[in-house]
Amino acid sequence: MTSDEIKEALKQVKYPGFSRDIVSFGLVRSAAFVDGTAKVSLSLTTSDPKIPLHVKNEVEKCLRSLAGVKETIVDVAVAPAKAPAAPGQPNIGGGAAPVGIAHSVAIASGKGGVGKSTFAVNLACAFAQLLEEQGRPNRVGLMDCDIYGPSVPLMIGLSGRPMVDGDSLIPMEKHGVKVMSMGFLLDENTPVIWRGPMIMKTVQQFVQNVRWGELDMLFIDLPPGTGDAQLSLVQTIPLDGAVLVTTPQLAAAQIARKGGLMFQKVNVPLLGVAENMSYFMDPMGNRHTVFGEGGGNKTAEALGTVLLGQVPLVEEIRICGDSGQPIVVSDPTGDIAAIFKNIAQTLLRQLVTK
Repeated sequence: MTSDEIKEALKQVKYPGFSRDIVSFGLVRSAAFVDGTAKVSLSLTTSDPKIPLHVKNEVEKCLRSLAGVKETIVDVAVAPAKAPAAPGQPNIGGGAAPVGIAHSVAIASGKGGVGKSTFAVNLACAFAQLLEEQGRPNRVGLMDCDIYGPSVPLMIGLSGRPMVDGDSLIPMEKHGVKVMSMGFLLDENTPVIWRGPMIMKTVQQFVQNVRWGELDMLFIDLPPGTGDAQLSLVQTIPLDGAVLVTTPQLAAAQIARKGGLMFQKVNVPLLGVAENMSYFMDPMGNRHTVFGEGGGNKTAEALGTVLLGQVPLVEEIRICGDSGQPIVVSDPTGDIAAIFKNIAQTLLRQLVTK
């Protein structure tokens, strides 16, 4: 029996909480078969003592089912997480946060079309304004991991290619926010037709090979769902938390809840739920709940977190995004900007008091 054959068999062993196996996660360091004894070496990074024992038991069970295996030796090397489980270190062999980044927060949604990227851009700009008022300008980053549909460059008013210095990409900057996006690296008419491993590699490079510098906050705009980009992110950087964006209707809220459960399974704390397109105010001052109401509150309650705020359906948000001047920047003293600034202040308080 060869090492490759043992590893192939170990693909049956799933990592707890995931549908993916320990081999594809890169947790199997070595495998060998000598005189009827199957030897396997594993490497895990986790703060949960139950994880290594569970994985070891499952590996031993798998090995004993193989023909010719009489004995098993399973060594598990466990590296402690950079922080306790609560601050967000995933229970997978993840890396450390890039030097100089104080906090990293994912902006996520269960489904597309809820305005997640619009929300992320305005929140990043609002956070940058808060820090500038404190004398800390240029300390916010926005990493656009929506590989298939990168819309952050348009909404924040950036175009062109980032500079390269050695092996590092230099993020572009606008409105006090440092930005990296796949949109900078592809032609406008070039679709991204990639399989999962390429998506994962890109996310890792955006974390490890971009010179972010000193940041108080790195916001990460994730694609919808719970796929390869999300898993790669929690493997690559210890997140301080995640914000879920949903619209009020049941179809969006139910899927947002699944996204929240995914983060909870990998020990990323939920900082709150933001409800986008909550209501529309007509010229007569009448309020219309176009997409229903209550979805944000129900999602927050189901996940044991808070509703951070409700952003109304306002045409100016779309107009400002299309022009590259987020509404927080174009109308910094307006009602919409106040909503985003309140959310930014709430997140800042949560992270500082951890």
